[in-house]
Amino acid sequence: MGVVAATELILIRHAPALTGGRLCGRTDVAADCGDAGRIAALRAAVGRPDRIVTSPALRCRQTAAALWPDDTDPPSDATLWEQDFGDWEGVSHDALPDLGPLGPDALAGHRPPRGESFADLCARVAPGLVRAATGGRIAIVAHAGTVRAGLALALGSVPQALAFEVAPLSLTRIRALPGGGWAIGAVNWTPA
Repeated sequence: MGVVAATELILIRHAPALTGGRLCGRTDVAADCGDAGRIAALRAAVGRPDRIVTSPALRCRQTAAALWPDDTDPPSDATLWEQDFGDWEGVSHDALPDLGPLGPDALAGHRPPRGESFADLCARVAPGLVRAATGGRIAIVAHAGTVRAGLALALGSVPQALAFEVAPLSLTRIRALPGGGWAIGAVNWTPA
């Protein structure tokens, strides 16, 4: 299925994850959706999308429910999960190995033991984003890695997408262009 030209993907990172200071990519943890002001401001900035899709992760489903409480159980897409950090899942941030200086290409290709690289994540996520691009304004509530994968798709470069910060409860907009390709409209916008 190809991309429908009149499509805007509104990529929203979930609310702060309750990780206990541990790396949680595929580990399914809850979100702190208690900042009603930021959630209301983000909802106002997005408005009512034509469609909502989430990662299956609890933190993403909770964030979508906080943003649009009247939308019961939007569909989820397993390709939108965060990066699988393999043996590093659940490890405290201060106990993670120091990878040393890695250039963007090496960092994008680095796989944690029994996990996936950022390049692997992009290869998994891109078809899900293209599949979601069915026309109109599509809100996708997912993860920082998923948002960066959308930026990689738009840029045509996996390593360059790692340079972007993606804060909790931020939005990034990418738009399908007539004739193919993507345009980036906003990155890491957060409500004040």
